[in-house]
Amino acid sequence: MNTAEQTGHEMKGAARRAARSRAVEVVTRVGLACRGVLYALIGVVAVQIGLGDGSQEADKAGAIATVAGLPFGAVLLWIMTAGFAALALWQASEALFGGGKAIDRVEAVARVAVYVLVVVTLLSMLTSGKAASDDEKSRDLTGVLLGLPGGRLLVGAIGLGLVALGVYWVRQGVTKGFRKELDRGRMSARARSVMDRLGTGGYAARGAIAALAGVFVGQAAITFDPDKAGGIDATLRQFADTPAGPWLLVVVALGLLLFAAYCFGESRWRRT
Repeated sequence: MNTAEQTGHEMKGAARRAARSRAVEVVTRVGLACRGVLYALIGVVAVQIGLGDGSQEADKAGAIATVAGLPFGAVLLWIMTAGFAALALWQASEALFGGGKAIDRVEAVARVAVYVLVVVTLLSMLTSGKAASDDEKSRDLTGVLLGLPGGRLLVGAIGLGLVALGVYWVRQGVTKGFRKELDRGRMSARARSVMDRLGTGGYAARGAIAALAGVFVGQAAITFDPDKAGGIDATLRQFADTPAGPWLLVVVALGLLLFAAYCFGESRWRRT
């Protein structure tokens, strides 16, 4: 091994150790709990929409705005910013150094992108007092992509990817594939049973939302209309427009609350 290779190997080792240090692990677990807070707030607003109150937006930006309005909201937002930044760093280390299957690395990269966007939204709220909704971001991004050469194919591929992700999440819930992410050896039998139930319902709800969002993105590609795409809020509202009516939205929203509870348990028992 030459000097350059040795230096690169040492730098990678240092980066891996930094990403998996005790301090980063603690902040990462805080970030997982913060993720639970966001999903809980989204779920509560979605339930309200299903019951007839559609005044708030059921997405991450809306949840962050709710936190900002609480006493010591700015302090809470800074804690959440640190937590999600740690989550992004952790998932980046998993993608680069995890050594898992290709699908695990791809999922880690996707999570990095999501967590970075949440950090950007949090910083926007802290610095300007407002943040663009997920619907607005989705439509803006779709419009930009549609304007590129081969944009329709690219947007269509993203739509198919979201549908595939939704199916994958539902499968994770049904088969309890999320168990591999938990340190079940540290959990009591009751805790394992509770987390199984929370994970099954929570992952199923997330999968349904992702799959429907993918359908909308696909429609945007087919019609060449970015307004067809939408974020979590627009997708959730569409559940109320199905033949099952608003009660389907309430069921999905309750699933998000289950996933929020799963996130809180995950912050304690997740393998990091």
